[in-house]
Amino acid sequence: MKLPVKKLTSLVLTSFIGPFIMTFFIALFVLLMQFLWKYIDDLVGKGLDWWTITKLLSYTSTTLVPLALPLAILLSSIMTFGNLAEHYEIVAAKSAGISLQRLMRPLIVVAICISVGAFFFSNYVLPYSNLKMGSLLYDVRQQKPALFIKEGIFYNGIDGYSIKIGKKLSDGKSIRNIMIYDHTNNMGNHKVVVADSGSMVMTDDKRYLILTLFNGHSYEEQQNRRRNYDTRPLLRTTFQSEIIRFDLSSFELNRTNEDLFKDNYQMLNIYQLNAMIDTFQMQMNMRKYRFQKDLIPYYQFLKDSSLMAAASSATVAKWPILKSDSKKASLLFETATAQARTLKSYIESTKDDLASRNRAYIKYNIEWHRKFTLSIACLLLFLIGAPLGAIIRKGGLGLPIVISIAFFLCYHIISITGEKFAKEGVISVERGMWQSSIVLLPIGLFLVYKATHDSALFDMDAYKSFFRKLFRRKVS
Repeated sequence: MKLPVKKLTSLVLTSFIGPFIMTFFIALFVLLMQFLWKYIDDLVGKGLDWWTITKLLSYTSTTLVPLALPLAILLSSIMTFGNLAEHYEIVAAKSAGISLQRLMRPLIVVAICISVGAFFFSNYVLPYSNLKMGSLLYDVRQQKPALFIKEGIFYNGIDGYSIKIGKKLSDGKSIRNIMIYDHTNNMGNHKVVVADSGSMVMTDDKRYLILTLFNGHSYEEQQNRRRNYDTRPLLRTTFQSEIIRFDLSSFELNRTNEDLFKDNYQMLNIYQLNAMIDTFQMQMNMRKYRFQKDLIPYYQFLKDSSLMAAASSATVAKWPILKSDSKKASLLFETATAQARTLKSYIESTKDDLASRNRAYIKYNIEWHRKFTLSIACLLLFLIGAPLGAIIRKGGLGLPIVISIAFFLCYHIISITGEKFAKEGVISVERGMWQSSIVLLPIGLFLVYKATHDSALFDMDAYKSFFRKLFRRKVS
């Protein structure tokens, strides 16, 4: 009996690995296309080389694994057991005394291994990829558009110059009717160069743009540094040929220091998150303690309640009441009002500071829980997908895709909603980050129970038969 069980285990594993790899890369590709669609305006027209684009897409693909992996596990498990049920292999296994749980056992081991790998991935690989992708995407978005001078339109992309080209010839170099305003001295349009023709080429290293102008003139107004009116005549220069070189170093991709991003909550592993969470907690406690201590000078407190009782029982000598000076009363009132305003401002600033620290504390705490929710989600979605495939008894990419996307959307919506409520402080971070797992666990156990007992959960004929019997009872 051991040999058939080993063959069945091998069959289940081979049936799962192929769809899992395929669906994982399909989901990753779809998510990557969504990323490109979102940032297409920031990427197009920047003159990025293939190596920069490849690095950006590679880092982005790595950051999308937490979304693609659970979806791939859910879809591949539905396809695997749906295909086995469709070809009556599960029925044959049950007739041989092999239960559904025994069929699921090798894939449960695989799912556990994937979950453990997902934890180490989210703890070590994902922070590094987030750092690389975040810094590179920031630099790309700050990058100036690539050099592209249109005919008849002033181009202001080169610092200090405004260039207009009347016509470009078909050879890609020759140009006609050139006009260049020089703004390098920050004194307005005091210098302009015009030429009938010329050529425009870029150096091999793409660091300089060389304009060779023919048959042109250069006009320059003589202005002093105080920008006062000058009676000196206009300076005019005529040339047969002139070469102007433009520095294009500003068009290069300037990399930002990655240390500016490394303290972001998405760039940290679980140990660094623990340290940051403890730091924020200590800072908030110290801020509250200092706030309470700073309030003491604004109030007067009686140290002993017996003094109050003694003061109330004592008899006060009847002396004539002295009328207070109106100026002193006004001064006392202004002093009290200023003190109250100062106290109010201090309380509001402390409140804003604590709220800001608490928001940061919640973000780091959410990211700490996210390291574990990915691993648990892989297990729970497999626990849903495997019995669900055995129940629907359909393999391939038809009905399994529809059902898996529906379940995954429910899981994703619950996760996003819980995370949003946790960020806003409506619910605790633990409840917000784990509520999707709390919802999925009973669903998975219910589906395992139904699949084990051969329930017709998605059999429309069974529902039709049930309603027919129900209506017959009502009619009778």
